[in-house]
Amino acid sequence: MKAIFDTVSNTCSKKVTHAYSTSFSTATKMLSPSIRQDIYNIYGFVRFADEIVDSFHGYDKQILFDDFERQMYDAIKNKISLNPILNAFQHTVHTYSIPAELYESFMKSMRLDLHKKKYLTDAEYKEYIYGSADVVGLMCLKVFVKGNQNTYDTLKDSAMRLGSAFQKVNFLRDLKADFEDLDRNYFPDTDLNMLNEASKMKIIKEIEDDFEAGLKGINQLPVEARFGVYTAYRYYKRLLTKLKQTPSEAIKSTRIRVPNYEKFSLLAKCYVNYRLNLL
Repeated sequence: MKAIFDTVSNTCSKKVTHAYSTSFSTATKMLSPSIRQDIYNIYGFVRFADEIVDSFHGYDKQILFDDFERQMYDAIKNKISLNPILNAFQHTVHTYSIPAELYESFMKSMRLDLHKKKYLTDAEYKEYIYGSADVVGLMCLKVFVKGNQNTYDTLKDSAMRLGSAFQKVNFLRDLKADFEDLDRNYFPDTDLNMLNEASKMKIIKEIEDDFEAGLKGINQLPVEARFGVYTAYRYYKRLLTKLKQTPSEAIKSTRIRVPNYEKFSLLAKCYVNYRLNLL
């Protein structure tokens, strides 16, 4: 029965989320059950594409990525795929009428990671951020508003800014791995060999502005999504605070993280603020 295969596909997407990101997984659990699975489905899709370009060293990434992209298009066209991650994703795409431009822009940015190492202009940087992060926020927003186009249009800009903030925090957190292991530098006009407090704080100010704009949208989200997105927002804000407090030299040499005990404390505070309507 197809229903059994769909259940298996959904389970795979959920397991991928839990395995690759405890923080995102925790935030997703705070969403309403009515939308939770579809966020797992989106995450499973974007995670697999990202892993191809970031992790599968020793394999022909170009061939793997081309094959994954072809399977994605086939899954969406045929409304089924023997790849369970793509089978789950196509279901969400069709359920919420996710525009092709969103997942195509995402794949375009992921493809850049196969060969592009430096982002020298602000335009290149923004285009990559849009495809790698903003559109993921927009795909999730499609689920959050359950097809309400007016609400989607109202919250679109805030969702993009929040996605940008999350991605830029990831860039700073993963600076060592991106720069040393993958030889990538996403920040234009920034020499990571010479990263100092001034250049670090310039990046952080940009992220803080994105967070401020993103928070305005969180407060207007449907109740089914608000607590979960707010939880993710608070986690990334805490991570940004730790990066802000960490000397630039240390950021270049280690991966900054939020310990589990802090995550649990954040979750408790988020719940209190949510119940008291203090978002």
